[in-house]
Amino acid sequence: MNAVWLAFIAGLIYILGWRYYSKFLAERIYRLDPNFITPANRYNDGVDFVPTNKWVLWGHHFTSVAGAAPIVGPAIAMYWGWLPAMLWVVLGTVFAAGVHDFGALVLSARHKGQSIGTLANRLVGRRAKLLFLFIILILVLMVNAVFAWVIANLFISNPAAVLSVFIQIPLAIWIGYAVLRRKGNMLIPSLVALAVMYGAAVVATYVPALQIDLVGWMGGEQATNVMFGLDAVGASFLIWILILLAYVFVASTLPVWKLLQPRDYINAQQLVVGLLLLYGGLLVAAPTVTAPAFNSEATTSWFPLLFITIACGAISGFHGLVASGTSSKQLNKETDARTIGYLGAVGEGTLALITILAVATFFASTTDFHEAYSSFAAAGAGGVGNFVGGAGELISGLGIPAAVGQTIVAIIIVSFAATTLDSAVRLLRYIIGELGVEYGAPKLSQRYVATFIAVFLTALLVLLPDGGRGLGSGGFLLWPLFGTSNQLLAGITLMLISLWLYRQGRSPLPTLVPMVFLLTMTVWAMIQQVVFTWSGLGEADAQWLLFILGAIILGFAIWILLEAVRLFRNPEELKRLAEREAREAE
Repeated sequence: MNAVWLAFIAGLIYILGWRYYSKFLAERIYRLDPNFITPANRYNDGVDFVPTNKWVLWGHHFTSVAGAAPIVGPAIAMYWGWLPAMLWVVLGTVFAAGVHDFGALVLSARHKGQSIGTLANRLVGRRAKLLFLFIILILVLMVNAVFAWVIANLFISNPAAVLSVFIQIPLAIWIGYAVLRRKGNMLIPSLVALAVMYGAAVVATYVPALQIDLVGWMGGEQATNVMFGLDAVGASFLIWILILLAYVFVASTLPVWKLLQPRDYINAQQLVVGLLLLYGGLLVAAPTVTAPAFNSEATTSWFPLLFITIACGAISGFHGLVASGTSSKQLNKETDARTIGYLGAVGEGTLALITILAVATFFASTTDFHEAYSSFAAAGAGGVGNFVGGAGELISGLGIPAAVGQTIVAIIIVSFAATTLDSAVRLLRYIIGELGVEYGAPKLSQRYVATFIAVFLTALLVLLPDGGRGLGSGGFLLWPLFGTSNQLLAGITLMLISLWLYRQGRSPLPTLVPMVFLLTMTVWAMIQQVVFTWSGLGEADAQWLLFILGAIILGFAIWILLEAVRLFRNPEELKRLAEREAREAE
């Protein structure tokens, strides 16, 4: 089968979803009000609450949610064949992710830009808020720890990409001061910045002197005892991770207009350029799909694991954290939420789709695919590499050298991962501040104190435990919890949106249906993992840390759901909470 036809069918569904379903949500369900005074305008402080141009904010939101996850998940899920992965990515984007991201943004904007954790307190009660914040804390810490390792690993394996990533920072600061501060148009400056970055990437690919290769500078992979008893690779990881942690401390405390917004706008241009290169290469090369629609040799069932393996790219709870944590505080007009929330989800869906198509067309034959995806573990180990190889093949269809294409792909992935890391640390700061308010520790609400704690906790998780992938991979100890925790968070966020709609007298069906499906699949998968995999009752050895944390998160999630069910069945308490919410909103 020609992959172009698959891209055409999926693209048509995305367009119809954006054109008609998102409009239905905006007008009939969320009922956007162009005259509503958003938190960005009401609490404009020049740091976190900043009214922002719709497309600039779309760039921030899009790149914050479109990190490495919409590449990693689909690339691994190809283990079950391209058809299950593609169906979940396309239909999940239109009927679940768009609804979730759009709704979380509107819900937060309607409640002073508060985070999902605080909204759980408003909509369900104080117990639910504390339980929810615990789940969010674990999830964000995992994201921080793993993405720090991923970026460091990409810097080590792609030294030609480092210079361009570093160049982006001063360029973004210049755009922030020269353009954003003066309310100018960022399109041309961001394209100039992008041209400079990619020009540096091309030169660095062919000029080794411009490649920041720490391993090579320390004597190569064979060098031992370089520092603190570490070899060259381990020392390089340590240096890069410390640099990244220092960077995110500064980046997450700066006013959003100084670095976050212009850098994310540049990254949005990167994503658009990357997608144009990949889809353009697909159209020109018109490759044949060599991967099977269903992998008949798969020994691990796709049901329900598919729905937690592909999180970002179909629906992801982390998107709700970004929507309510940073994006809602920059929303200039409530009507902008449709573009930022729903179209942002569609954009990520297109990235997940091209990942599937790149892997599906990468192999010379179906036999080669089966060798690469011989087991679920093999899919996890080689999925991203298969995407990079497939993406390079697609880009080369446009006449771009494969080496340059791979450098550009590495730059894009690092830029997205760094954006997600920055936003996640900022979100963790908000959570720590909320906990400080809840427990009477106002110092925890101070920007620098909360950020230091967030970075310190990330550093502990990254550097202290052995995650099985060398120094700095501690986050991988908890990474198996990411998919289930992330999807539980998405399901609970949909539950909160449904409660709010119900209290407003609107139909909650567009959010209730994906909520029930997602929570059923996720709780089912989590019970399988906690009870039969991590506990040691099955064939695998017990993994006590995962078992204990997984059981706690599962228990907390079920507790929150029971609280919500109780409210649905108790109109008087629901009315009392609504009256309290109205008083607090005055």
